Order: sequence, then structure tokens, then C-alpha cells
Amino acid sequence: MSGDHFSNDDASFLPSTLQGGKREPRQLTGRMVLVGLLAFFGVVVGANGMLVHKALSTFGGVETDSSYRAGQLFERDVAMARAQDAQHWQVEAQVTHAADGNALLDIVARDEAGVAVAGIAATATFERPTDRRLDRSVAVSEDKPGHFRGSAAISPGQWDLVIELSRQCERQFRSKNRIVLR
Repeated sequence: MSGDHFSNDDASFLPSTLQGGKREPRQLTGRMVLVGLLAFFGVVVGANGMLVHKALSTFGGVETDSSYRAGQLFERDVAMARAQDAQHWQVEAQVTHAADGNALLDIVARDEAGVAVAGIAATATFERPTDRRLDRSVAVSEDKPGHFRGSAAISPGQWDLVIELSRQCERQFRSKNRIVLR
């Protein structure tokens, strides 16, 4: 069993640091510091540039073009909402899927007594909450008083359904409801 042990002479396959030899430490030079700093900041600037490009090229979720103008119109919107509430209209909307994959929209408008509201025009829009570029207007037509139908190619996901009813070009009713299409 005398051949089972190793001597220092037999350890030539080990790295020099395990053989007991000493390696010279690397000198930190100005060139190495410069290369390290340039590489670090190059990666940071490159990553920031990529993220800024992605953010600017995909952002379409602006809710209003001018927040100043929207602030000015706020009082008008509050007055219109109060007038809408005073009418006590009951407006129901239903979205179903057609065989061709389109979304079918049915809107029924009734007054306080439950009678169909006649003499109104309707508009409907499916708005993407995150990207205005994907908004889709729906051409609705009145098939009987107070009942409107329309269809549009709408992809699955979250949408805001905006319905506006007007009489003689004056808005009488507006609703905005979040829906999920599957």
C-alpha cells in the first residue's frame, strides 16, 4: 500500500496555486479601468435606448389629447351627466359572437316607463383600454324604435364599450362600460 499516497513530485497535473506556487497578482491599469467603465456605461446606454424605443413605438394609450381642454369641459360633462340621470332611461347592451367571428351588438333604449325611446340615433365604439389605435367603431342601425344592432370584427380581450344616444345631434345618453370578450 505504499504506492497509494502522493508526493509533491507527483502533483505536476495540479494548477500552480495548488502546487504551492504563487501567482503574480494582476496589475490594475488605467486602460483596464477605462475599458470596464466604457463597457458598463455602453450596456446601460444600449439598454436604455432599446427601452425608450420600445416605449415610444408601442405607446398608444393616451386617454385625452389635451388635459387642459378636458379640464375646461369637465363642468359641461357633469351637467350632461345630471341631465342624463334625470331622464331615467334604461339602456341595455348585449354583445354576442356571430358564426363569422364578428361581435354582434344589440342595444335597447327604454324610458322611465319602459317604453322604447323613439327618434334617437345611436353610436357605439369598442375602445381598447391600453391602446387607442385599436379602437373600433360599430355601425349600428335602428331596426325598430329604441332597438339598434351592429356588428364588427373585434378580437378577444378587455374593451370599453361606449354607447351614445342622441336626438337632433344633441347627446342625450352616454355610457362607458368595461367588458371582456372571449
